[in-house]
Amino acid sequence: MSNRPDSLETLQLTLELLKRIRKDRAVTASELRQKLIDTDTKYTRELRTIQRLLETLSDPDFRALDIERDESSKPYRYRWKESAKGITTGALSPQESLLLTLAEQQLGNLLPARLMKSMEGFFSQARGRLDDSESTQLEREWLSKVRVVSTSQPLLPPKIDADVFAQVSNALYGNQWLDVQYKSVNGKNATKYKVMPLGLVQQGPRMYLACRFDGYDDNRSLALHRMFSAKASNLQFDRPKDFDLSLVNEDLSFSDGPQKMVRLSFKIDTANGLHMVDCPLSKDQQVVELEDGYEITATVADTDVLDRWLAGFGDAVQEFSKLTAK
Repeated sequence: MSNRPDSLETLQLTLELLKRIRKDRAVTASELRQKLIDTDTKYTRELRTIQRLLETLSDPDFRALDIERDESSKPYRYRWKESAKGITTGALSPQESLLLTLAEQQLGNLLPARLMKSMEGFFSQARGRLDDSESTQLEREWLSKVRVVSTSQPLLPPKIDADVFAQVSNALYGNQWLDVQYKSVNGKNATKYKVMPLGLVQQGPRMYLACRFDGYDDNRSLALHRMFSAKASNLQFDRPKDFDLSLVNEDLSFSDGPQKMVRLSFKIDTANGLHMVDCPLSKDQQVVELEDGYEITATVADTDVLDRWLAGFGDAVQEFSKLTAK
């Protein structure tokens, strides 16, 4: 009975390793150990312990698993064999594999970096499940049948430092104070801030952090690509009960500079204005149908994005006005 705890921990460590071994890319013992550290698993062990386990799992005489060891150079590398089915607590269905693959493609920037790393094994297994079976043909084809497109000119996203994103997303996930060095659009030097991270928003190709500065109660937004550095503190905070990301989205509009709400009114021809009838500018939008178009009134945030959007219609927009909203 005295060996039971050690045996159980060894089994748990083995399962954690097997979940992180991939079929499409061989990994070293050091890389696997780092994955365990990055995901804060309690089964982290010394490198030599992990190496011994991997040697056992990849031993040709150990036929229970299909782990292969590449000894062509040191450090040795490990991967699932092409014919291997992998390991999980339950086999992924074709539908679950499709959902995970789409999530990996579309949600990578909206999930905590720590969570994405912990899910690597599942993502790899989902891709393998879709690739190696005729029974998943319809699910595999679905990936080529759907696409997210921009309603404006496509732009390449600004570069966000990987370490900055990891620190920001992990601090947001854990309700931890965040220390950042930030350079605004008009600033010459980076400024240090201590902020309470409250929400992550993707606006087109850009990512913004909704937050509150230390000592202040108003909501602010910081562009992640303008952060030179970020460090999650060990200090946690109580998430403000009055904070609602769906509401501050309208207040901040996630662009540089302070924002104000305005009552926007304009006339537009039918061809250009029809989509605004289907997709309103705001919940309080009012539409008056005219003989050759529409008169549209809505309360929106007064931003550079709004001005550029309106300018894009050219002469199609007539009798335009913006009044401060009450």
